[in-house]
Amino acid sequence: MKLHFVLAAATCLVAPLAAYAQPVTGPYVSLGAGTSISNPFNYNYFDVQDPGVPTYQGPTGKFLSRPSYAGVGSVGYGFGNGFRVELGGNFYRNTIHADDNNYSPPVFASAVMGGSSNHYRATGGMDTYGPMVNVLYDMNVGLPVFPYIGAGVGYQWVKFSSHINDFDSFSDSINGTKGSFAYQLIAGVAYPLPMVPGLSLTAEYRFMQLTANRNYSSTYYTSGGPVPNGKVRIGQQSSHTFLLGMRYQLFNPPPPAPAVAETAATVAAAPAPVPAKTYLVFFDWDKYNLTPRATQIIAQAASDSKTQSTTTIDVNGYTDTSGTPVYNQGLSIRRAKAVAAQLVTDGVPASEITAQGFGDTNLLVATGPGVREPQNRRVEIVLN
Repeated sequence: MKLHFVLAAATCLVAPLAAYAQPVTGPYVSLGAGTSISNPFNYNYFDVQDPGVPTYQGPTGKFLSRPSYAGVGSVGYGFGNGFRVELGGNFYRNTIHADDNNYSPPVFASAVMGGSSNHYRATGGMDTYGPMVNVLYDMNVGLPVFPYIGAGVGYQWVKFSSHINDFDSFSDSINGTKGSFAYQLIAGVAYPLPMVPGLSLTAEYRFMQLTANRNYSSTYYTSGGPVPNGKVRIGQQSSHTFLLGMRYQLFNPPPPAPAVAETAATVAAAPAPVPAKTYLVFFDWDKYNLTPRATQIIAQAASDSKTQSTTTIDVNGYTDTSGTPVYNQGLSIRRAKAVAAQLVTDGVPASEITAQGFGDTNLLVATGPGVREPQNRRVEIVLN
């Protein structure tokens, strides 16, 4: 019931954000490393076998651990609309350091254990690992980083090793590996690296819950050697994991610059005189700096404006639909101003130029929301 509620809440949160997706298209791989903090978890002994202590009652209590290292890896597929699905695996390492219990030892053992104290030393390791299937959603909020949220289900094994209840002269040891169904919630941010297309740095938080109780064998160590000592039931476990990593989108589409340049050159070289002549200048995704080809087209427009009967020049900026409307409006204005400044540098009087931005309206190629379309990232220079 708890898992159904979490997934329903996540769906309600994602739905209104569909227009602001930062799409990952096609297959990708990701890796992350960091630390995992295990919450204290309950245990209780049962089926205790101790012939030397007929009145022995197995304790119940709580194990405490310290964080160590954590690692995750996954392969996934992005659908281009913000949604991704991935198959991942994880390995979390924790160190057991204390045992808080309600155990009241027999009289003869009190002298050894220190009377009624219920906080004991513990040593040993706890490894949690297994596969998870995750569904995630990337968002474009008009910033250089792209937040994402997600949820996953899978199966986790927990391996205990070494001494857990570590007393002065004897100890109990819990060893073995047992598994449980698990689910997790994920929240993170990704920062695309402009110098490596498809590669993003990631920072991520994961909450994982193991839902099943698990029974481990217990061994009782004395000066005379090990003695089987029944079983220990470990309760549900949860953890908080913090990771830094990288995600790489495979098979990135080639840059559209050659096709864009050819289209712009064709428009600029149109021989037939017309009342209004238009030149197209194209931009890289989320950029407003001018490429070498763009400066050539602007120079051609500036030259033609001097040889024709041009009275005014309209410089109109546009974007694709991959950002928020507010962010796209500002980006279109910056693109128009960059082209207008270059026209002035090329000798066109500033008084003849009108620069405007129209955001993601008047698309050259019709698309839905959240689509990176190269031909929509443009500035139109219109000689009137």
